[in-house]
Amino acid sequence: MDLSSLLVPASVRVVGQFTSKKRLFQELGEIAQQAWQIPAAAAVDGLQERETLGPTGVGHGIALPHARLDDLNRIAGIFIRLEKPLDYDSVDRQPVDLVFGLLAPKDSGVDHLKALALVSRTMRDTALVQKLRANSDPAKIHAILIESRANKAA
Repeated sequence: MDLSSLLVPASVRVVGQFTSKKRLFQELGEIAQQAWQIPAAAAVDGLQERETLGPTGVGHGIALPHARLDDLNRIAGIFIRLEKPLDYDSVDRQPVDLVFGLLAPKDSGVDHLKALALVSRTMRDTALVQKLRANSDPAKIHAILIESRANKAA
């Protein structure tokens, strides 16, 4: 599994700002629908339900919201870079500006955990995170993400 199987160019966006975590989840749902044909409402509900178990803000301005959904046949990723950080209730209390969402089939089991681990490792790369924050072109951000793990795997 690599990031190129989790992200398509249409699933990467740069957005000015959100007024709430709920609004961010709505945007993630809209992108999921446009890029992956996943019903937006199902995505939003799944993300909000998972968030009630504990915040998915992992620190250093990064959030990894994720959910398992019925009627999915693959794991789908969505990446958003926020121009203005959002208060996200992260573990370090810092606002979030990089969001990598994952939607997985309800029965994906270990594959969901592998995808989450891959994304988490990727987002811990400080040089990569600096590149993501320095770019506002979604196509360039997609390329940075895809190339980052491909180079490390080689």
